[in-house]
Amino acid sequence: MGTLATGRSTVLLLPGQGSQHLRMAAGLFGTEPVFTAAMGEVFTALGTEGDRLREDWLSERPAVELDHVTRSQPLLFAVDHALGRLVLSWGVRPGAVLGHSIGELAGAVLAGVFALPDAVALVRERIRLLGDGPPGGMLAVAAAPEEVEPFLGGDVVIGAYNAPRQTVLAGPDPALEKVHAALLEADFTCRRVPSLSPFHSPALAPAVEGSADLIAALPVRPPRITLHSCYTALPLRPDEVADPEYWAAQPVAPVRFWPALDALLTDGDAVLVEAGPGQGLAQLARRHPSVRAGRSVVVSLLPARPGPPERDRASVAAAREALIGLGVAPEATAG
Repeated sequence: MGTLATGRSTVLLLPGQGSQHLRMAAGLFGTEPVFTAAMGEVFTALGTEGDRLREDWLSERPAVELDHVTRSQPLLFAVDHALGRLVLSWGVRPGAVLGHSIGELAGAVLAGVFALPDAVALVRERIRLLGDGPPGGMLAVAAAPEEVEPFLGGDVVIGAYNAPRQTVLAGPDPALEKVHAALLEADFTCRRVPSLSPFHSPALAPAVEGSADLIAALPVRPPRITLHSCYTALPLRPDEVADPEYWAAQPVAPVRFWPALDALLTDGDAVLVEAGPGQGLAQLARRHPSVRAGRSVVVSLLPARPGPPERDRASVAAAREALIGLGVAPEATAG
């Protein structure tokens, strides 16, 4: 079901920390019933905190900064999950899901590994633990990993391998700022990733210690859709899906998006559908030889930059038409 007549599979790309922005996908709330219901399910599962989360999501001036772990993580999870549900409601049948950071947990729900309330409980536990973690962040550098390695130190590590010359560093402040200054001095192009926590670095290891106990108590099911791991860069094996330590280590382990994407596209060409805020993963995917050669195609649901609500709706409508044109979404599902 995930393979087209053209021989291309369909892959959902779900972004993670750093892709969040004010009112991301809010233009769909109340106008796209499937998306609205899915967001509502997450807010309901969060209880009273869900009401505050929804208010900050829809506000131009949220009470809690959106880059704070208590906002970025649950909202990214919710938006990725809700957009994924919307794509599935169009009749799209992905052959695989590739989620970046928290996007992998949203993908696990779409694939049926975790029930939504259980995954929300896991997100809530992560927030509780990481809220006490050290301040820090992430730094995107336009360089290969081997070029930045000499600058690392003070618990600053490579947190994500996003593309051949797109490496993300992670670590606590002020060590990360010191590395940032040294890279700028050496004429590297850098930018801070929107995050107030040093995700995907050992600095968070003490904060998530013991979280595997909660995960071990959650029911886990075999995936209905292949989960292509952003951590191992391979399809998750049954023993990995059932391993609480695998899920518990995600906030600390480095993300290997490019190796995972490369492995996916080495196995065959694909229609890559980014279901999340912005077009960060789409921009990375367009660098891949399979996409540059036209064998694989990238479709993003949302605009590249924040804008008015009608831009969200127009972008989703255009994405749906594109998927119909590619033969991914059945034409009968178009309203």
